Amino acid sequence: MADEKEPVTIKKYANRRLYNTGTSTYVTLEDLASMVKAGEDFIVYDAKSGEDITRTVLAQIIFEQENKEGQSLLPITFLRQLIRFYGDSMQMLVPRFLEQSMQSLTQEQGKFREQMTHAFGGFGPLEDQVRRNMEMFEKTFAMFAPFARGQRATPTATTEKPAASSTNEMDDLKRQLDEMQKRLDKLGGKE
Repeated sequence: MADEKEPVTIKKYANRRLYNTGTSTYVTLEDLASMVKAGEDFIVYDAKSGEDITRTVLAQIIFEQENKEGQSLLPITFLRQLIRFYGDSMQMLVPRFLEQSMQSLTQEQGKFREQMTHAFGGFGPLEDQVRRNMEMFEKTFAMFAPFARGQRATPTATTEKPAASSTNEMDDLKRQLDEMQKRLDKLGGKE
C-alpha cells in the first residue's frame, strides 16, 4: 500500500462551488460521487478556514443519492437506529462496526459476482435470447409494415431459415394482432 496515490484535494468556496485542484476545474457533488465509485480518493477543505469537511461533503453526496428516485439504499429503520446512536455510549463502536460490515459486504459482493459468472456463463445466453426476440420482432413488424420491408438490411443466416416453432409463434402473433384490431374497431365504433 506504499504506492497508493495521494488523495486529490478539493476546495469548497463560500459560494458552495467545489474546485478540484488536481484537474484545475470546478466539480459538482455528482462528479465527486463518480470519483468515489471509480475508487478515487479525495479530501475536501473549506477554502477560507482550511478545515477538513470531507465527512460533511460525503454525507451530502449520500443525501443526494438517497433523494434520487429508485436509488435508496438506507432503510428508514436503519436511519432511525443510527440517529439513536448519536450521544449514546455505543457511539464510539458504531463507526468501526459499520466499516467492517461494509468491507465484508464488498468482499461478498465480489464473490457473488464470480459465482453468477460461473453459474450462468456471464450474460451470453441472455444476450442471445434478446437478439432472437429482436429478430422475431423485426420479422413481425415487416409483415405488418409493408414500407419497412425495403428499408431492412439483408437477412442474416438466422433469419433466412425460420424454425417450425417460430412459424407457430408468428401465427400466434398474427392471431393476437387480429384480435387486438377487432377490439380497437369495436372501441372506435362506440365513440
